[in-house]
Amino acid sequence: MSNIYRHQFVSRCPNNQQPIVYALEIETDAMIRVEHIVTAARVNECAFHESIADDFHARFGGRQTLKAHHHGVDIETRRGFE
Repeated sequence: MSNIYRHQFVSRCPNNQQPIVYALEIETDAMIRVEHIVTAARVNECAFHESIADDFHARFGGRQTLKAHHHGVDIETRRGFE
């Protein structure tokens, strides 16, 4: 069995403080409380994309994809797919 959690949130770029909209997807066999996902997004309100991906994976595990459009560049990070 698998649970899939999707969450959109905004984090500011540490270089210029511009808001960036992120799309997170977590696939896991575990149950994650949605409040914990929302809180983790707030903790990362100003961080680099890859650092945010690392933090979410450390907190929740599973297979995760984090997508965003940074100043004209699409970035997608994957964690837990090894």
